[in-house]
Amino acid sequence: MTSVRLPVDKLAPHINRALSSLDAASRKVSLEPALQELVRARVSQLNGCAYCVDLHTRDARTAGESERRLYALPVWRETPFFTDRERAALELAEAATRLTDGPVTAEVYGRAAAEFTEVELAELIWTITVINAWNRLGATARPWPLD
Repeated sequence: MTSVRLPVDKLAPHINRALSSLDAASRKVSLEPALQELVRARVSQLNGCAYCVDLHTRDARTAGESERRLYALPVWRETPFFTDRERAALELAEAATRLTDGPVTAEVYGRAAAEFTEVELAELIWTITVINAWNRLGATARPWPLD
């Protein structure tokens, strides 16, 4: 499972550069780094991207996230470890990732809008969008080996 299936980044480098630039832009936000990494890790879990789960859980630790909360991330709804702001972000991230279950509901969007300014909400939606793009590459092509 750790071997590269198709190095899409090397085979289409101009597209990889564009996505990398979008990723870099999506990181220049006012959102807390630990929150961003929680969202990236949770979306990566949902999408089954092993490389991204590994990367973003490590990045979350670097941003100050605890192991206990990272371990509880798949069951965040069932734990008291997350703030209302984090819960709203995780709920929106899950809904935006699972669009085949239906569109993001007004209730889910409203809970996020109650916790974030409009700018922060826009930044959060971009964060979710970009990690979903990376996950689709990672889960399909497996272009990067796990170390």
